[in-house]
Amino acid sequence: MDKSRCKQQLVFSLLLGLWLPHCLTQTTPSNTATSKPTTTPTPSPSPRPERLKVRLSGYPRKHNEGRIELFYKGEWGTICDDDFTIANAHVLCHHLGFVSATGWTHSAKYGKGQGKIWLDNVQCHGGEKSIEFCKSRGWGNSDCTHDEDAGVVCKDERIPGFVDSNVIDAQVDENKVEEVRLRPVVGVAKKKLPITEGVVEVKYKDGWAQICDVGWTAKNTRVVCGMLGFPHERKVNKNFYRRLKKRAAEKVSRPKVNVSAGGRLYLERQKNNFHLHSVACTGTEVHLAACPLEFNKPNATSSCAGGMPAVISCMPGPLFMQNSGLKKKLKISSNVRLKGGAKVGEGRVEVLKDNVWGTVCDDRWNLLSASVVCRELGFGSAKEALTGARMGQGMGPIYMNEVKCLGQERSIWDCPVKNITSENCQHSEDAAVRCNVPYMGLETSIRIVGGRSSYEGRVEVQVGSKWGTVCSTGWTTKEAMVVCRQLGLGYSMHAITETWYWDSSNVTDMVMSGVKCMGNEMALSQCQYHKTVSCQRAAAKFAAGVICSETASDLVLNASLVEQTVYIEDRPLHMLYCAAEEDCLSKSAAKANWPYGHRRLLRFSSQIHNIGRADFKPKAGRHSWVWHACHGHYHSMDIFTHYDLLNANGTKVAEGHKASFCLEDTDCQEGISKRYECANFGDQGITVGCWDLYRHDIDCQWIDITDIKPGNYIMQVVINPNYEVAESDFTNNAMKCNCKYDGHRIWFHNCHIGDALSEEAERRFEKYPGQLNNKIS
Repeated sequence: MDKSRCKQQLVFSLLLGLWLPHCLTQTTPSNTATSKPTTTPTPSPSPRPERLKVRLSGYPRKHNEGRIELFYKGEWGTICDDDFTIANAHVLCHHLGFVSATGWTHSAKYGKGQGKIWLDNVQCHGGEKSIEFCKSRGWGNSDCTHDEDAGVVCKDERIPGFVDSNVIDAQVDENKVEEVRLRPVVGVAKKKLPITEGVVEVKYKDGWAQICDVGWTAKNTRVVCGMLGFPHERKVNKNFYRRLKKRAAEKVSRPKVNVSAGGRLYLERQKNNFHLHSVACTGTEVHLAACPLEFNKPNATSSCAGGMPAVISCMPGPLFMQNSGLKKKLKISSNVRLKGGAKVGEGRVEVLKDNVWGTVCDDRWNLLSASVVCRELGFGSAKEALTGARMGQGMGPIYMNEVKCLGQERSIWDCPVKNITSENCQHSEDAAVRCNVPYMGLETSIRIVGGRSSYEGRVEVQVGSKWGTVCSTGWTTKEAMVVCRQLGLGYSMHAITETWYWDSSNVTDMVMSGVKCMGNEMALSQCQYHKTVSCQRAAAKFAAGVICSETASDLVLNASLVEQTVYIEDRPLHMLYCAAEEDCLSKSAAKANWPYGHRRLLRFSSQIHNIGRADFKPKAGRHSWVWHACHGHYHSMDIFTHYDLLNANGTKVAEGHKASFCLEDTDCQEGISKRYECANFGDQGITVGCWDLYRHDIDCQWIDITDIKPGNYIMQVVINPNYEVAESDFTNNAMKCNCKYDGHRIWFHNCHIGDALSEEAERRFEKYPGQLNNKIS
């Protein structure tokens, strides 16, 4: 190498070393700057299993089913259904990251494919690592047409540790560009999370490499920002970075530059600084790997002539702006929301129409449409477009079907949709999303220890530089929910206040007390807590603990049934001894002239659905259930439901309560079997997709309104009021109705669950001053 070229390379390397600290961590240079060898399948006499790509296609279908397509010799093709078996389906589903297959389809059930029919007469044993190791007629040798394309139905359960990729219709080859990060250059920005501006870097070999900014566009920036959890891009001040580069170059050009052995080693690591030469995104891609990419060619004379590393700036959503120092706050949609998700940025998609919230059907639901929803709610692009009510079922109307967003729309309401009919969709087909969210580092300041698995233990938090336990006084499901969310472990199944039965060999001091959360915080540090630790039971065995779960139940009352079944009954006192014993009458009943006279009862039916993703089961085991001899049943929960009548100023004027007489599956959706039955001291609970019906003629299924004067009231019902059992959503546990009582008859109208209406409609409903809304506070 001549001296001038050597000097030029040294200057370039030192320039980047000064301007971009911590630039690369690669340990060895490479002769080729191409992607990983598993990127694109190439013809080979004996194909290796990792080179074959498999995908699910066609419609209508769910995320775990579809027409099988194989990528071989640079072309996608199908498999013929001749001799197809469940063993073939097992191999294919396993290849796609599912634990097994539940079935297979023939005769192009998911539509006819195009191109080659790659395999025919496939015969697998079921344990092969790839379909190519099964017997067949050979690649491309088939006597079939696309009318015989085979499909599979996979069990909706991912292989542990398998990357949860989206197989709906985003065929992202992440082998080319697996990970992307934003590295801040300015010192102040490095201390703040989320990182919103910096150099774009891609994972390459054992380190990170930059992208040449020649030809870099705002569309490329939009894609990268979306991947990193940001809804929008911002214009970056390139002149600022050019001045930095120039200043660095001036420092390097000074004559007294001493290059130590360490410096030379650093220079070696800089050889493959630029991995990508050009990027040409359209702006709707959900991953940089889906964009046309041009990688640096081997032995190129210059890796980024006339350019510098691509630098971008992103606009964070409202939830992530607290540390960004931005003055302008982003507005998010008020007529789209996510419900039922365990983590921030995921949930069932619900849209608002005519002041009533409803859901979206999953037909043709894909990443483009999901990304529009994610961005309008202040998150990045979509990580997954989920089908089949995988975030629980909604209860209201279904407003949209076959949503076909292009990806650039500002709202899902701007996308073409198909009108809904009752035959088209059921709530078992509710669409959901998992959005990309910015990295906030929240999980680094909390940990759970001492438990029997990674999903349970005491909550240890970091306060300043010290780690310690949390006081369990006042520790409830709300606080535990925040901990599980912060750690990415789903929902809290139990808020533990005594942890003596867990390993206490490494218990730390108590550093936090008085914790009180709303339940929707992203971190425990965002909740209220004492400035100075004060705990009555400070012993290690009383430290707060949690048991987390990926899924939870979700109970919702059928509001329309309450409205349809309400009536008044004057019931003789001699028929109310059991009800009085179980405290189901108002206090004035104690002064009545028993057994003479009567009580006036407001009666109605309660049909309580479990629309979540886990069975609703009493917190207490059957050994602690209370036997009530009078009614001849066990109570598995002290209070299961509150029934309240509120007056014009929101004051409770009459009340009832419902202990869990018997939690069981009265009936279920089609295809779902009952699991819980109270007879013979059986298990109590409500299965997902089933409901428990308390008929209007059951004891205590009422409010005692004997002392109530005629007038207008609000009837309110709250299920699971004390949060005894964990649910994915507590805001839909309450239901209320307008109530008119004339002294002889009673009418209910506008019955709805707590989160079914818009805020405007809710305000109109609550026309009385001081009236609280029925979201659980």
